[in-house]
Amino acid sequence: MTSAAPRRRPMRRPLWAGRNYSLLTAAAFVTNLGAQGALIAAAFAVLDAGGSAGDVGLVAAARTLPLVLFLLIGGAVADRLPRHRVMVAANTLNCVSQALFAYLVLTGDAQLWQMMLLTALGGTGQAFFAPASEGMLLSTVSGEHAGRAFALYRMAVHGAGIGGAALGGALIAVIGPGWVLAVDAAAFAVAGALRAFLDVGHVPPREPGGGMLTDLREGWQEVVGRPWLWSIVLQFAVVNAVVGAAEAVYGPLVARDDLGGPAPWGLALGAFGVGTVCGALVMMRWRPRRMLLAGTLCVLPLSLPSAALAVPVPVAVLVAVMFVTGIAIEVFGVSWMTALHQEIPEDKFSRVSAYDWLGSVAMLPLATALAGPAESAFGRDTALWGCAALVFLLTVAVLFVPDVRNLTRRSEGSVLAVGADVKESDGAPVEVPDSALVEVSDSAPVRASVSADAEGPGGRQG
Repeated sequence: MTSAAPRRRPMRRPLWAGRNYSLLTAAAFVTNLGAQGALIAAAFAVLDAGGSAGDVGLVAAARTLPLVLFLLIGGAVADRLPRHRVMVAANTLNCVSQALFAYLVLTGDAQLWQMMLLTALGGTGQAFFAPASEGMLLSTVSGEHAGRAFALYRMAVHGAGIGGAALGGALIAVIGPGWVLAVDAAAFAVAGALRAFLDVGHVPPREPGGGMLTDLREGWQEVVGRPWLWSIVLQFAVVNAVVGAAEAVYGPLVARDDLGGPAPWGLALGAFGVGTVCGALVMMRWRPRRMLLAGTLCVLPLSLPSAALAVPVPVAVLVAVMFVTGIAIEVFGVSWMTALHQEIPEDKFSRVSAYDWLGSVAMLPLATALAGPAESAFGRDTALWGCAALVFLLTVAVLFVPDVRNLTRRSEGSVLAVGADVKESDGAPVEVPDSALVEVSDSAPVRASVSADAEGPGGRQG
């Protein structure tokens, strides 16, 4: 009598990969699949319409200006309203604005002011989406597995960016930028539908308090009370500005004039995406004790792409530079998210994230708008070398802040995420032993219960 074949056990998600975590990861994958190609498509849509380098900079600035104006409001709203509803509303606005942008480009009627207006609407959506998304992610990851969860999430996001950038550059060359923008609009629609199913019932309701100004003041106090936080936010205010100008304005121009068109630039951005995936794989296993020291040292290579464009180096060398930079910045990104998760109270996640994002994008409109005039005044090569020097020098300066060098990762089990939704795959809740609850210090508020999404600054990104 033959014995029955052993039953294969169904694959289970890791305990920290709860329902919200899975939905957030899937939605972010879809969004970023279209976003990287759309970034290139927007620049070439302006150039195809007869625009100049200055016009490309103006369209890029039109997206970031609303971020500066509305981010703090978006953070306060996301800490008051259900975060998933804020995210879905923002995705809807992004979908509509990008679809109209695509329609204008495809019909050949796109004018500069129209492209700036629609891009500004997309930036407004991002201003509300970003703090809500980051707050949602931080509130659904357990302290013990935070670094691994952030790394896996970011690996999925950047993995989508690899195909999106390479395919987007190729499609622009074959069928034009309009269709790439249309694909991005569709991606926002799908992502919004997924995010509509997020569950925020695990997040404790906010206690009645003051108004918007009180909320913003509380978030500001969280930021200024931590030197490691405000110093890195200030650093990235400049770093993101010059890197954004280099990528949004000078990169497409160098590609057009010296590299053979949009496809090589898309390949370089795709190599950056491959690097970020590799960096996330590294961070799945590596848990540096001094996480901000390790992360900040890995910001130094962010000066390399601007230097490579200034030379300009051959396409193969540029691809290699972008790959290495992707690995390095991902180490920073995961380290940064882990530090925020460890140190910031859950009910202030979105407001602190809003200040973080504000610092990171505050100078982007000015930098992208001035990129064209700077090229005319000093030459493109000199402007790119200046970008590289600023990134390097500011990163070295941040290393002199003691808290950046000395902030350490606490032992496993010492921090738990507030309102978690971690469950077994059959839906049964995971019991949290009393031994997992440890002492709480004023500087390190413990997240009160368990469960397990970044579209953010400098490798921190909707």
